[in-house]
Amino acid sequence: MTEPEGLVDRLFRLDGRVAVVTGASSGLGEQFARTLHAAGAHVVLAARRADRLDRLAAELGERATPVVTDLSVLADREALVERAVAVDGRVDVLVNNAGIGGPVPAEAETLDAFEQTMAVNVTAVFHLCQLAGRHMLQAGSGSIVNISSVLGMAASSPIKQVTYCTSKGAVVNMTRQLGCEWGRKGVRVNAIAPGWFPTEMTQAEMFDDEGGQAFIVRNTPMGRAGELDELSGALLYLAGDASTYVTGQVLAVDGGWLAR
Repeated sequence: MTEPEGLVDRLFRLDGRVAVVTGASSGLGEQFARTLHAAGAHVVLAARRADRLDRLAAELGERATPVVTDLSVLADREALVERAVAVDGRVDVLVNNAGIGGPVPAEAETLDAFEQTMAVNVTAVFHLCQLAGRHMLQAGSGSIVNISSVLGMAASSPIKQVTYCTSKGAVVNMTRQLGCEWGRKGVRVNAIAPGWFPTEMTQAEMFDDEGGQAFIVRNTPMGRAGELDELSGALLYLAGDASTYVTGQVLAVDGGWLAR
């Protein structure tokens, strides 16, 4: 059977759309920004490190707007969405990628550290969903992609990081709830749950350590960690029109980690 003309472009291209990506200065966020830009979107790049944002924006050229943002600051979150809307009067895609966390035994975790992690990984994610969601609801369309983790769907044992796992678990159920609340209004909310990928957060503990590397290989059914570009397909699927009947879902991209 011959494919309908233009089907692939219709499902996966994002021409004319405005997309916000948080944590865009490195790692997954930078990969997500490059992916959405390559698909035709105008990408609003958000992160704290101005020099990295400026370099990425200069490399991408047209359709890239850097916005220095500290997600723990309410006014910065509001300014980010305002700047995105100013690009073309709309915001079509929001990728809540930025997050913090690290391994600390539960009995040694400080409340300050717990609250800081929740502020960035949960409160800021909800607030950006709310701010961008209001514009999407008014327009009757939009896609929000929250970046959770396989550690939001299963314990990280033997790695001790209850705070990070708690925050990512909250993102999973926030995604489900928002997807249900806004489903009839044209706004889809889904999440990606990455497995082990090399990022600034995981490099020292897992990828620069022989024991960490062995742990990933031993416990991942595909026998390896993921490459950053292996998340691009999942992002394009959820961000664009290929997933117009999908909301409140969490897509694990984990080499089979959760299927064990």
